[in-house]
Amino acid sequence: MQQYIIYKRVSTKEQGRSGLGLDAQDRDVALYLERFSPVPYEVLATFTDILSGTDNTRPQLNAALALARKTGATLLVSKLDRLSRKVSAIASLMEDRKVAFRVAQMPNADNFQLHIYAALAEQERAFISARTKAALAEAKCRGTKLGGLRDKTMKRNIAVQINANARAAKLSGMIIPMRGAGKSLREIAEQLNRAGVETARGGRWQASQVQRVLSRLAASPARQSIQSN
Repeated sequence: MQQYIIYKRVSTKEQGRSGLGLDAQDRDVALYLERFSPVPYEVLATFTDILSGTDNTRPQLNAALALARKTGATLLVSKLDRLSRKVSAIASLMEDRKVAFRVAQMPNADNFQLHIYAALAEQERAFISARTKAALAEAKCRGTKLGGLRDKTMKRNIAVQINANARAAKLSGMIIPMRGAGKSLREIAEQLNRAGVETARGGRWQASQVQRVLSRLAASPARQSIQSN
C-alpha cells in the first residue's frame, strides 16, 4: 500500500488562523490523491509549519522528514516551494535516498524536471528582487520620499505590480492567441480552467480576470514597443 506523509506551510500567522493558505494546499493534495495516486493509499500523518519561506528553522518539516525516513512513506506537498524556495535545499532532498517526495501540482514531474523548475523559480525571485530595488532607486531619484511605513508600502506595491506583470507575460502565450481567434473572455476563462491553470490566488478564472490580464499586457512597455514596430 502506498503511504504518504503530508506537509503544508503558510508564511504568516494570519494565514494559519484563517486557513486561507492551508485550504488551497488541502485541495491540491486531495486532487493528487484522488486522480494520480496508486490505490490503495494511506496518509500516515500531516505536518504544518507557519513561518516564512526564508526561515530555515522548520520543526514540522524536520518531523515529517524523520517519519518519512523511518517508515519509507512518500512526502507529499502541494507546491515545490512549500518544501523550500532554495534550489540547494531541493537538491539535497533529492540526494537523500531515504526520502521520496511528490508535488501535487506537478504530479508527473520527475526529479530532473523538479530541479529545473526550482532553479527557474529561484532565478525569477532574484530578478523580481533586483527590479524592485531598481524601481525604488528610480523613485528616490525622482524625489519621492522613502522611509518607514511608506517605504514598506511602496516596496510591497512595486513587488505586487512586478509579480502581476510577470504572471501576465507567462499567460500571454495562451490568452492572446485565443483572443486573436475571436474567443470571448468567458470562453478563454473556461479554457484556462479546463487546462488546470489557476489564478494568482489559486482559484478559477472568470471573464473579468481575463480582461485584467489583457489590459495589463496591452499596457506593458514591451508589448507597446512590439506594436509600434
